[in-house]
This record gives sequence, C-alpha cells and structure tokens, in this order.
Amino acid sequence: MKWNIKNLKFDNNVILAPMAGITNHSFRNIVSQMGACLVYSEMISSEAIIRNNKKTWDMINNQDENNLVIQIFGGNKDTMAKSAKLICENIKNVSMIDINMGCPVPKVAVRSQAGSSLLKDKNKVFEIVNAVVNAVNVPVSVKIRAGWNNDNINCVEIAKTIEKAGASAIAIHPRTREQGYSGVADWNLIKQVKEAVNIPVIGNGDIKNIYDAKRMLEETKCDAIMIGRSTIGNPWIIKECIEYLNNNKEIEKPNYKEILDMLVYHYNLLKKDTSIRKAILDIKPHALAYLKNIPNTKELKKELALSKTEKDFMNCIEKLYNHIENLI
Repeated sequence: MKWNIKNLKFDNNVILAPMAGITNHSFRNIVSQMGACLVYSEMISSEAIIRNNKKTWDMINNQDENNLVIQIFGGNKDTMAKSAKLICENIKNVSMIDINMGCPVPKVAVRSQAGSSLLKDKNKVFEIVNAVVNAVNVPVSVKIRAGWNNDNINCVEIAKTIEKAGASAIAIHPRTREQGYSGVADWNLIKQVKEAVNIPVIGNGDIKNIYDAKRMLEETKCDAIMIGRSTIGNPWIIKECIEYLNNNKEIEKPNYKEILDMLVYHYNLLKKDTSIRKAILDIKPHALAYLKNIPNTKELKKELALSKTEKDFMNCIEKLYNHIENLI
C-alpha cells in the first residue's frame, strides 16, 4: 500500500517502533532488511544532545540508514528544538524527527516532565512541537498515548493540537501512561484520532501477527502500523506483515537453523558497532527471545545468559546448532 508523510513516499506501511535498549543500529539494520518502510531509533535525550554527550551521539551516529526516524525526548521547547537541529545537521540521511510524548517510565514521565507527562499540558505540547517543526527541514512526527490515566484520555484533543502545531504525522499507542504495557490497547482510540486529523496516523499496540496487522488497518483506517515488542526475537514479522498486507500472501516462518543464523548475524552486527563485551550483554535479551520458539532449550538459555566471554557465547551457540539437528 502506497502512502506518504509529506515528501517521504512509501511502498508499504509497516514501521518499527522505538524501543529503549532494543532499536539500536544493529537491530534497525535487520528490520530494514525485512522491508520496514521506517525504523525508529531508541529515544534520545535532547539534553544529552546539546551537552554533546558522546554516548548519546553514538546511539544515532550511523551514516548508512536511509529510512531512519530519530526520536527525541525532553520537556523544554528550546532544548528540544536545538537538539533536533543539531541532529539534522550532523546525522546524514535522517528521514524524520519524532517527539516522544508517550514514554511511561517514571524517570522520563515524572522526574524529567517529558514523555507521557506532556499529555497533561496541551499548551506545552503545542510549544514543543511547533519549536521542533520550525527548527528542522525534515518532517516531524509525534508519538503519543491515549492519555495520562483512564480519567484523562485526551488523545484526540492532543492530536488536534499536534496537527495545529505543524507536525506531519502522529503515532498513537492507545494505552494510558498508567497502564504502561499492561491491559489491552484500545484500537478505537486510533480510529478516533484518525477521524479527527488530516495528517497521517500510525497505529501501535498489540500487533502480534499478520492478522492483527490487517485488522488494525481495517478497523481504525490508520495509514500505517507500528510494531514494537513483537519484533524482538522475531524480526521476520515485519516481512510477514508486508507480504500479507501488500500481496495477501502468507510466507513461511523461519526454521530453527534460520533463527540461529539470525542470532549469530545479529551478534556480529552488534560486535561491529561496539566492543565484544557490550555486544555479548546486548545480544542476551534478543537471544532469549530468538530461542523462545525452539523447544527444549531451557538449560542452554541459562548457559547463554551466564556467558561472559565470546568463547562461552559461541560454545553455547554451537551446542544450540547441535541441539536443533536432533529436532529436525
């Protein structure tokens, strides 16, 4: 399905959601290979950007992506605008800047007065979005939640404010900040937001398979879907959704060997971007997720989780390859 965000034109409408600690360069690379039309970075502190924090810049300082959305968070309009401008000036091929107004984590939403806490102040939403829009020459999107809590579900009003402030797209995860990631995402709120604004709306939340993806598009009429947690250990879901939505085709699931090959490939990508020590730490949550659908791997998962050196890690991988031979 063809659609666009201002000058950005897409042949499919499947997007990788931003996830802290997950959507680093290596994982975005994998998901891009699966065909995602846009991939979002981990959320980036606007304060850290303007203070020239090396660790923060390293999170986004990769020059080989052409479908990258960099997501920033913060509660000060001037800082947000300045950080967005610096990012666009220093990072090649940034497709879009996204403003995080959905993060429920206390240190962001409460202590920093950023993320989902901004949903409580419509005027501040307008000021921040408008400042960022005026600071950059790429489209600006905003990711929001349903509201702060069940007594304050105001996503439609916030969406209208975001559009008025000049944003080019809105992504909505229809849970409240209070819900976090529990309960059920209320897709009807995505529909309400879509009906209330004229800019593209991206639906996010509870897409676990190709049928969920199609149902969200049909029920809400949103322009695109955004998949987050379901991609961890299963980046193939992106390709599956694209094939199903574009061609009504169900493709085969990866076999056990393909899963292990991807795990090793993912580790090697991480190793290119960072130290071996950090690559081993970073691959572990992904590895456990990759192994979720391979039976009888409980002890090997424990061994992998405890591995501290590359030798330990690769020994465990070799055992896993031997293990799946007995399953086939």
